[in-house]
Amino acid sequence: MADKKNIKRRLKGIVVGNKMDKTIVVEIVRKKLHSKYKKQYKSSKKYKVHDEKNTAQIGSQVSFEECRPISKDKVWRLVNIIK
Repeated sequence: MADKKNIKRRLKGIVVGNKMDKTIVVEIVRKKLHSKYKKQYKSSKKYKVHDEKNTAQIGSQVSFEECRPISKDKVWRLVNIIK
């Protein structure tokens, strides 16, 4: 069996903020289905992601993965810029 310790979650999202040094804010929008009314609705969440070289710009689509805690809010690091 594979170790679960080495498995890291990877997510994709769009950069909505890059004002901080070495940090970007990435928003992920998901579509969910309401359990009672069976209607789809959008749900979004924002993540603070460590960007070592300050390369990501607002509007870029990025991929990021889980890592050790870097600060109080940052436990994600940038993997690559898709667009």
